[in-house]
Amino acid sequence: MKTTGQLQSAVNETRFLGVLGGLGPMAGASFLERLTALTRAPRDQDHIPTILWSDPRVPDRTDAKLHGGANPLPLLLNGIEHLEKAGASAIAIPCNSAHLWYDELLQHTDLPILNIIDATVDDLHNHGVWRGKIGLMGTAATLKFGMYQKVLEARGFTPVVPTEEEIDEYCMKAIRLVKANRLDEAFAPAAEGARLLKERGATAIVLGCTELPLAIPHHRRPELPMSFVDSIDGLAVAAIHWFYGTGLPVMSEAA
Repeated sequence: MKTTGQLQSAVNETRFLGVLGGLGPMAGASFLERLTALTRAPRDQDHIPTILWSDPRVPDRTDAKLHGGANPLPLLLNGIEHLEKAGASAIAIPCNSAHLWYDELLQHTDLPILNIIDATVDDLHNHGVWRGKIGLMGTAATLKFGMYQKVLEARGFTPVVPTEEEIDEYCMKAIRLVKANRLDEAFAPAAEGARLLKERGATAIVLGCTELPLAIPHHRRPELPMSFVDSIDGLAVAAIHWFYGTGLPVMSEAA
């Protein structure tokens, strides 16, 4: 079974990146936008061919893990099956909480699935962050199950995690507002959550839910006195390296 460590280095004209989106819809659309913006391509024909399967019917991942809600796995597998039939050569899933089913998804496909957690932590290095305290923002399920904490600790970082009350008041509130297409309103709670983590010594903040980079968009980050690494960009960079080879430079974060 292929994993993120088995990325191919040679460009193949027949390869397509499959994107399992809709989790939520705006995050999937933003992933494609950032994938395009971060690719160092001088013309249309040099960008990455992609196939998007956007299915917002997938049950809420946090509700499933924390409150016994409907299982999202069948519809996640349905999306992967459609991407396989459409000719995808690898899968990117712009949803952190969906990676709680990452191992089960790998068991049902021979395609590599780019791991958003690994990709985002890798992107810390691209931003020159190699050690220290890293603030984490994400869904209640992502943080409760330690998805980022485990990877960060294994690489020598110290995670700084919000309290349960702060997760609900700042992270989940901002995420819900983005899902409701109320992006401008999402900025204030997300920014306050990031500020609290910086006060506790975080040298960088990981936006570990793909709605959070929309709550704190690139053009507003200069307003905040901290560095951000977001999971949409991290996954996009991993996809670029998968398609072109790990040595390919990407455009700057400001792209």
